[in-house]
Amino acid sequence: MKRKHFIQYLFLGALSCLSISGIAQTAGKTYAVPLAGNAFITAGQAGDAEISGRNGLVKWSSNQEVASVYFRAQKAGKLTLKLKAKNDAGKSKIEIDALGKKAVVDVEGNELAETAPLSIEIKAPGYVRVDLKGVSKSGSNFANVTELLVSGEAASEGLIYSDNPDYYYWSRRGPSCHLNYTVPTEGNVSYYYNEVTVPQGEDKVGSYFMANGFGEGYFGIQVNSETERRILFSVWSPFHTDDPKSIPDEQKIHLLKKGKDVHSGEFGNEGSGGQSYRKYFWKAGITYKFLLKGVPDGRGNTDYTAWFFVPEENAWNVIASFKRPQTNTYLKRFHSFLENFSPNQGYLGRKVEFGNQWVYDGQWKAVQAASFSVDNTYRANQRIDAIGGINKNGYFLRNGGFFSDVVKPGSKFEFRNKNNAPEIDFDKLP
Repeated sequence: MKRKHFIQYLFLGALSCLSISGIAQTAGKTYAVPLAGNAFITAGQAGDAEISGRNGLVKWSSNQEVASVYFRAQKAGKLTLKLKAKNDAGKSKIEIDALGKKAVVDVEGNELAETAPLSIEIKAPGYVRVDLKGVSKSGSNFANVTELLVSGEAASEGLIYSDNPDYYYWSRRGPSCHLNYTVPTEGNVSYYYNEVTVPQGEDKVGSYFMANGFGEGYFGIQVNSETERRILFSVWSPFHTDDPKSIPDEQKIHLLKKGKDVHSGEFGNEGSGGQSYRKYFWKAGITYKFLLKGVPDGRGNTDYTAWFFVPEENAWNVIASFKRPQTNTYLKRFHSFLENFSPNQGYLGRKVEFGNQWVYDGQWKAVQAASFSVDNTYRANQRIDAIGGINKNGYFLRNGGFFSDVVKPGSKFEFRNKNNAPEIDFDKLP
């Protein structure tokens, strides 16, 4: 998880007010949507077809494999769709399928060329899915498809898609989104409490539902594979690097203790520090409780400890406790986030609910408000399928799946928490 800078935005209202910077609005313009950053294998994933970060759709040999390309139109109207493709091994026929309209086009030759078009009509602004299916081929593969070419009336106010190679990986993961809680005290906060529920069907592989985020780390649950799920607690080193081996000894995160079945070590690539996780097959539809402590040790360091309430045991389990050097702070920047860490899963949607947030500064105090923020992928207009809000249970975040709803970054939500404060005997925590 990249370090997030939770920038506040003014609430600007509905989708009609959305300002899309850097998107051309030239009438008659043809947009070349690169498959490298905007496509997924959505059927037949067990085959050889893949989305290459440089060459788009490659190794496409089975007619069971479907590649889907996504872009967002900013207005209703007609569109013309073509492919830019080649076939080094002979001739092939490919079906283009979008919004109920289909066309079978020919691909031949080892030079990239445009195919025949498919015409569709967009009824309302929003994301469009275009499926590519192999029909026939004379060689081993159907085609190497590099771009989807889009033009027409519905493109006259611009399209949103990933057009920057630096973002292709992040765009295929999808935008991350966050809830930044309004902490109802000026005192020193030593504990965060939060409850997380992942609705049935929203627990897609690659999801990270982060419950208790703070200025120096995060704590939540993941779906790592079809057979493995984890509780994850991480603390960043004060030394800024993506390589944990480069951290000086005096700035390394030190493990103070860890719970049963907890693995501990270092992490890198998106900041570096100390990481702990416990394999635990948590379930969608069940509410889980998270408790985090952060206090200075009086010697220029801060100790962070995470506990997870295991329903099957009816007890708090410690995940780990870390000492962060060169740090003298209580808990700050209480937040939650939702992200997908698997780029091949970015076309799938996910949702999470957060409820009953409390902070402790000598007394438990209920959180009553939060604001919504997004990551650089969204802010760079590479992809904007991420929203937040409130429901009857509290706050929620949703991302992925290329839905068309929009909630403006910076939107503020209020939720009156009428629950009783947590009953936790801190002295009896493991």
